[in-house]
Amino acid sequence: MDVGSDTIICTGLSMPHSPRWHAGRLWVLNSGTGELGRIDIAAGRFEPVCFCPGYLRGLSFIGEHFALVGLSKPREDRALSGLALDEALSRHAIAPRCGVYIVDLKTGDVAHSVTIEGIVGELYEVAVLPGVRQPSMVGLDSEEQKRTISIG
Repeated sequence: MDVGSDTIICTGLSMPHSPRWHAGRLWVLNSGTGELGRIDIAAGRFEPVCFCPGYLRGLSFIGEHFALVGLSKPREDRALSGLALDEALSRHAIAPRCGVYIVDLKTGDVAHSVTIEGIVGELYEVAVLPGVRQPSMVGLDSEEQKRTISIG
């Protein structure tokens, strides 16, 4: 929906997520189908670029030609069941994954991927940190947190 003009620019999406402007185009994750794509605003339609085997949340871009996409596994309570994604996973004969895909926007190919195993099954956002070579996280109950964060 174009909020400025209060008009619908595209219909037929399944749980759209993470709309982003990049390189003069509107990109979106069609999460319920597992597809990264762009919106052809003039035609009012979604153009899929790549299928990713998971429920998609989180979209960022690396330079002009690559997208970083977050994938989540279905929830244990099956809150996200019955989506077209289930059928697509069966058709591609692939299990759902939690991880990050780097997609070549020109070809739709997955250039690189990281799969996350274990207790983590869902991602909510991904971000590119330009120029950062060794990022780290500070836990809520760690010595680093006590030295890093101060409250006046």
